[in-house]
Amino acid sequence: MAAAKIKKGDQVVVLSGKDKGRTGAVLQVMPKDGKVLVEGVNVATRHRKPTQQNPQGGIERNPAPMAISKVAVAVDGKPTRVRFEEKDGKKVRVAVKTGETIDG
Repeated sequence: MAAAKIKKGDQVVVLSGKDKGRTGAVLQVMPKDGKVLVEGVNVATRHRKPTQQNPQGGIERNPAPMAISKVAVAVDGKPTRVRFEEKDGKKVRVAVKTGETIDG
């Protein structure tokens, strides 16, 4: 399995689709499905009937998973690819455009 280029907590930019250009933090990564959950992006709306747990009912808005290929790590608000390098004996993620380390 390849190392994760996008991790939970990363700021990402959406590259394609209805939310193109929007940024948000990664809430969850699903590597087996090749999907990510991004805060405030690809929001799905559900109309819920009142239940005992939720007597009010109403409209629920939750982010839906989207393809990991549609997002890129954001450095200074701009998308960049990620590569791996050895620094002090540790494998770190590096932004290709700027050369700065993303974590650590």
